Amino acid sequence: MVQAMRNLIAPLILMFAASAAPPPAADLVIRGGVIYDGGGGAPYAGIVATAGDRIVYVGRDRPFRAKAVIDAHGEAVAPGFVNMLSHVEESALVDGRALSDLVQGVTLEVIGEESMGPLSPAMRRQVAERQSDLHYPVTWSTLDGYFAAVERHGIGPNLASFVGHPTVRAAVLGEDDVQPTPAQLDRMRALVDAAMADGAMGLTTALIYAPATYAKTPELTALAIESARCGGLYSAHMRSEGDHIADAVAETVAIARASGGPAHIYHLKLAGRDNWGKRDAVLAQINAARAGGVRVTADMYTYAAAATGLDAAMPPWVQDGGLEKWIARLKDPATRARVLAEMAQAHPDGWENYILQAGGGSGVRLLAFKNPALKPLTGKTLAEVAAMRGTSVAATAIDLVAEDGSRVGVAYSLMSEDNVRRQLAEPFVAIDSDEGGLAPESAFLKSSPHPRAYGSFARLFAKYVRDEHVMTTQEAVRRVTALPADILFLKDRGRLRAGNFADVVIFDPATIQDHATFEAPHQLATGVTDVLVNGRFAVRDGVATGAPTGRIVRGRGWRGWPDGGCRRTAADWPQA
Repeated sequence: MVQAMRNLIAPLILMFAASAAPPPAADLVIRGGVIYDGGGGAPYAGIVATAGDRIVYVGRDRPFRAKAVIDAHGEAVAPGFVNMLSHVEESALVDGRALSDLVQGVTLEVIGEESMGPLSPAMRRQVAERQSDLHYPVTWSTLDGYFAAVERHGIGPNLASFVGHPTVRAAVLGEDDVQPTPAQLDRMRALVDAAMADGAMGLTTALIYAPATYAKTPELTALAIESARCGGLYSAHMRSEGDHIADAVAETVAIARASGGPAHIYHLKLAGRDNWGKRDAVLAQINAARAGGVRVTADMYTYAAAATGLDAAMPPWVQDGGLEKWIARLKDPATRARVLAEMAQAHPDGWENYILQAGGGSGVRLLAFKNPALKPLTGKTLAEVAAMRGTSVAATAIDLVAEDGSRVGVAYSLMSEDNVRRQLAEPFVAIDSDEGGLAPESAFLKSSPHPRAYGSFARLFAKYVRDEHVMTTQEAVRRVTALPADILFLKDRGRLRAGNFADVVIFDPATIQDHATFEAPHQLATGVTDVLVNGRFAVRDGVATGAPTGRIVRGRGWRGWPDGGCRRTAADWPQA
């Protein structure tokens, strides 16, 4: 009888003790919001609790002893957004806030299409000499050295980088149209290995631009193999996004298959009206590769206009040797005549004429100049400037490059809105800005960026979720959180989960909105109220704190990881 009573009373004692225990402690509790955990599942009412730089609880409401509480009633609570193709390389060294992205909820910037290391002594001089509106000292030569420079300056969002094949090629071969000897290719491999040990996410290419365009497939494959051995992926700005896009996708898939690692396609698009009808075939080609066991993903920005330079409208041979030699050739009358003749071809052999693919000069908007005398032309179309000068569109493009001493930043109206909408519906497509981290102030106002710099992520939720119902809010959250984290093999970011880093965004799906246009690009998006980066406020009540909350996020080959190093196998590449 006594034992029976003890057995009955014991659970009651334990229940009383548990109820008497104080609730767990947290630095911050976010209550009242709707949780979108990043995985794509149904949202639910719940709370998120953080302590230090980590999430300690995600789930239904429960008591916490919190130092601070946010009432997120009526708002979405999501993981921090990942910008899969960012160009904060330079802006991070001038204004580390990356304000244009941060106020949209971006907590991780992924750079490296052309990386900031490794740099040869000649490249360090070039980087310094070719600076335009943004000025910074070039004190490093390795990718790790660049990371250290960013950390010293301080940055709001986190930062990750690939190692750029164009950078590696230029470090060994210069900017000339040459092929590497076996010894030179070995040096390039070694530079990739070193950058992977510095923490690169993988290898990238930019194959429509010199000097990367001079590379043949075997060179790219050899370097992709080194990246894959070190846990990295091969990310391609493909050799063609228009006339020969099927061949470009096939090359990208073949390189991934040969490397044993994944492939990722930068800013997926069908460029040029003549190529819009290839969309379904290209998507089917990518999905067939995925079904066949090759891990292929992509990203894109949420606009039907691209932005790059006037180099994308001129033949690669004239750019042999780099910017300075390119400009010198354009000043030679015979060479100029040859370039003009080739620029008159809508579908030239070996390159894609972006001016004609954009429908001519009226489809080309001038965004950025280096020469102060040319800055009044910012925002005009190439056709307007040609009419002002009384010269042809092609001749005007040549003259502007020569006068500016740069590639001249421009936007090309290349894509179909229907294709943008259809591509966004593909579940393997993440989101990018393909722009710097800007601010509507100081030196940034000297140029006129593509509105994607200020709006790509907000536009996803405003236009394609709320207005056009291309996808649900939870799917859009997955595309900017868990999907890119999975692509990059980041196990502790991209999801609201206990133990993960506390990168958290609070936003209102009903009001989030982009405001930037080509006519007025320097306009911050609205609708994001709070952004936590590593557990600290980067944005509070809609205002950036300016705190250096960001960190360097390194890839799986980093020498500092317990399991880091170049020894990966096929089992390390689950499909994303």
